[in-house]
Amino acid sequence: MARVIFYTKPGCQGGTKQKVLLTAAGHEVVAYNLLTEPWTVERLRSFFGDHPVAEWFNPSSPKIKSGEIVPEKIDAETALQLMLREPLLIRRPLLEIGDRREVGFDVQKIDTWIGLKPADESLREMSENLMNQDLQNCAHGNDGGQKQHNQQSDCNHGHGSQQHEKQGNCKH
Repeated sequence: MARVIFYTKPGCQGGTKQKVLLTAAGHEVVAYNLLTEPWTVERLRSFFGDHPVAEWFNPSSPKIKSGEIVPEKIDAETALQLMLREPLLIRRPLLEIGDRREVGFDVQKIDTWIGLKPADESLREMSENLMNQDLQNCAHGNDGGQKQHNQQSDCNHGHGSQQHEKQGNCKH
């Protein structure tokens, strides 16, 4: 099985599901904090391959959702500079397996690449359930949940506004 270097935002529900699916398939997952990683332009760019620049961005980022940043109108160099300054803009996860690097969690692509079938029959139902979910996007969905987190004084899932201010974003 593969050793998967996995860059994500700590506490992200989607990232947790992605790691569970990889682990259930027998892969070793080594997780790193995407927000504190010392990125360089060259290293970050290596994860995006031939994806269009707009696909490099995290659509759930507050600046994307608010329209402050419009990924379709940004060139590659500007995108990379913005992401180095504000890692929340980077689409997650970033995956590194051997010499290959990828962005996002396309279940079909990853299954073809390294396999996502459960390593143990007892994990089949859970794995199939996860594979049928949208693991590509933030668990908040596209309903403005992130904007809500940044605006409300007390979060509705257990940690108050101080946690959001400290993290700059919801920690789950």
